[in-house]
Amino acid sequence: MAKFANRDQVVANLFIMKNVLVLCTGNSCRSQMAHGYLKTLGKNKVNVWSAGIETHGLNQEAVAAMKRDGIDISKHTSNLIEEYSEIEFNAVITVCDNAKERCPIFPGKKKKLHQNFEDPSKFKGSKIDRIAEFDRVRNQIKIYCTQFLQHEI
Repeated sequence: MAKFANRDQVVANLFIMKNVLVLCTGNSCRSQMAHGYLKTLGKNKVNVWSAGIETHGLNQEAVAAMKRDGIDISKHTSNLIEEYSEIEFNAVITVCDNAKERCPIFPGKKKKLHQNFEDPSKFKGSKIDRIAEFDRVRNQIKIYCTQFLQHEI
């Protein structure tokens, strides 16, 4: 009996939970961090996907930055936006200006939000300085995701 109750809850969540897409240029860093925060902080509120206009692979410095904040994104994959064309999103969040400019049109009613975050992978500096830059951008993304979940969902 519990097996069916669990399945029923999963099916119900598909209709109750909001579908959120986080979009960036390469789906390697900023969108992956936002995906991790939205999934963790929005548990039982949102289904989260992240994608890119291109795929650049998962940035290991982003994985390490998230791990330092207790979130494991090491199993995430870098995906193209076209892979999610069949999903009805309630909100699409672009996290870089390039993705906003190149974002495809999504039919239907949905929130389209934009917040540009600097790309920490482009930062030039020592290993310690790069860690600090990744953590700085990660913290900005965490604040944005927390506010998004409080005010937009």
